[in-house]
Amino acid sequence: MNNYFLLNNLPQNHKGIFITGTDTGVGKTHITFLLAKYLLGQNLDVSIMKPISCGPKKESDALYLKEKLKLKDPLELINPIHFEKPLAPYPASGFKMNKTKLDKIFSAYKKLSSIHDLVLVEGIGGVMVPITKNYFVADLIKQLNIPAIIVARAGLGTINHTLLTVEILRRKKIDILGIILNGHNGSDLSEKTNARIIEEISKAPILAKIRQMGKAKA
Repeated sequence: MNNYFLLNNLPQNHKGIFITGTDTGVGKTHITFLLAKYLLGQNLDVSIMKPISCGPKKESDALYLKEKLKLKDPLELINPIHFEKPLAPYPASGFKMNKTKLDKIFSAYKKLSSIHDLVLVEGIGGVMVPITKNYFVADLIKQLNIPAIIVARAGLGTINHTLLTVEILRRKKIDILGIILNGHNGSDLSEKTNARIIEEISKAPILAKIRQMGKAKA
């Protein structure tokens, strides 16, 4: 996994990568941190974005990433929409979320992408998490018009979840840069074959196997 691969596989005129996952708790925040830290170390001007967060603000992934990466961008740009309840965005909004309110996300992304070389956009939950009644995380990725990296668990059960995620993204015609298997520790027998099976069936490359699950609240 390197900056050459990530940047040279971006569709032309795109300055963002969406970090999505097969579920909540798969380590999207940890992977976003690792990618950002690595790319910053390569002297790239990188920022991050968490378009929507749910739960106590002082424990938010956006604040965690901003502080850990020492980013100067205001939290309002990094995390334009926040709900206090730890639920999916649609119920967390009291079922009042609508597409008009999503304009905050697109204006924030436009601003960040205009002043940085690359923006890593961390999603919430998986690709079918509802943001409104008829608008899902996959729709947000599509509207941002950026490619995705899928973060998945390394162990048993990940084949089904990962292939379903790939299927949804491809139905939406979203470019998939690859898959990162997280929490790979060698204790699960399926870890020996999961990467090979996922790559063979999905035709999406396994970018990395990460041993440490890290901050597992993404």
